[in-house]
Amino acid sequence: MKLQQNELKEFLDFKVSQYNTKAFIQDDPIRIPHHFKLKEDIEISGFLVATIAWGNRKSIIKSGERMIELMGESPYDFAMSATPKQIASLNGFVHRTFNGDDFATFLKAIRNLYKSHGGFENVFAKHATPESLQPAIHEFKKVFFSIKHSERTEKHVSDPFKNSAAKKINMWLRWMVRKDKSGVDFGLWKSISPSQLSCPLDVHSGNVARKLGILKRAQNDATALAELNVSLRKLDSKDPVKYDFALFGLGVFEKF
Repeated sequence: MKLQQNELKEFLDFKVSQYNTKAFIQDDPIRIPHHFKLKEDIEISGFLVATIAWGNRKSIIKSGERMIELMGESPYDFAMSATPKQIASLNGFVHRTFNGDDFATFLKAIRNLYKSHGGFENVFAKHATPESLQPAIHEFKKVFFSIKHSERTEKHVSDPFKNSAAKKINMWLRWMVRKDKSGVDFGLWKSISPSQLSCPLDVHSGNVARKLGILKRAQNDATALAELNVSLRKLDSKDPVKYDFALFGLGVFEKF
């Protein structure tokens, strides 16, 4: 499908308006952080459910709700004050390859992040460049795993500097940074601009982007993400990742 730039923008803007609505929340993992009002609860619950966001969306949501239940419905309070015995109670959790040990490590890392580094937003703002958050993801991973941990747990946080598209963490960053009028994305982080975000690139958004001619690279990796960034910023330099709704909707709901 080859469209002129103005036609492409008009088409994708229409698809954004179609899918970037409150109705999107119910069947998407973003519904988990929408349970909360406190900034830290939203950050933590969002980060955890984004981390396990692969596979069937219903399964992701079910596992996300189980995580919240295990944390006593108070993610920030649990992360900051859970006893070793309470942390050990997470042992039975599993979603795909993310298990109870990973969950416990993540909570210890989150506690360290707030106590020693000023929280999630502070770390990302400190290492962001004016154009991108990809270098900040790389630095965040180093900070996150600065505590004692099992090496196997590191695979659950992607690194763009190892040519990963880092789909899950880019999705979570969209939730935290981007503010939309329909109330889907939270826009909690005021120190980072939506213009710095990158689209969560996965099989659905990648395939749609290629059919539309805004992505040529075959692999869904960091190199492809950089190419897609350029294309989406030409369409809207201030809010490029709003097009995630269009690409995802076209791929998942319309089998484009």
